[in-house]
This record gives sequence, C-alpha cells and structure tokens, in this order.
Amino acid sequence: MAFQLGTELLDACVLGVLMRGDTYGYSLTQEMTRTVEISESTLYPVLQRLKKSGCLTTYDCPVSGRNRRYYSITDLGRERYVKFRTQWTEFKEAIDHLLGGIDDEK
Repeated sequence: MAFQLGTELLDACVLGVLMRGDTYGYSLTQEMTRTVEISESTLYPVLQRLKKSGCLTTYDCPVSGRNRRYYSITDLGRERYVKFRTQWTEFKEAIDHLLGGIDDEK
C-alpha cells in the first residue's frame, strides 16, 4: 500500500482488533499484517503507548510452560476507539469525496 499509517491510525487499528477480544502480541501482529504492512518492532511500541495511556491492560497466561502476554482493551480504550471510528468515518467520507471528484470529471 502506498499510504503510511500514522501514530493515531495505528492506535485506532490496534484498538479495533482488541475490540473483538483479548489477544497476545504475535497474534495481533498477524491480524494487522493481513491488512497493512507492520512489523512486531513497530507494533510493540504502539501497545506500550496504549497501555501507558490507560487504553490497554495486560495479563499473562501459561502456554506450553511459558507465559504469554495478552492485551485487553479498557473502558478508556473503548471510548477512544469510538472517537477514532467517528473521526475515521468523517475523514473517509471527505477523502472519498475528493477522490470521487476525479471520476466525476471524466
């Protein structure tokens, strides 16, 4: 994809995935990379930033003798996600209007 995801859009995407349910870092990375190009080294700072801001919490679960860290969205994270969705809808409609204008001229 020619478009890069900025910080706010990455936050929104991560929160969107976590709205579907708790998940661990590797699984979250796999889900994200199905749609956008993102590496674990990019994703983990996003997770830490969202956790620090109170949008996520973490908990560990033992899996095959090792702990797996799960991420869970908080009420604050849900509120932030709803705001992102509203802003995204408005932004998408504005961009669709601009891009649609090109086709209208032909």
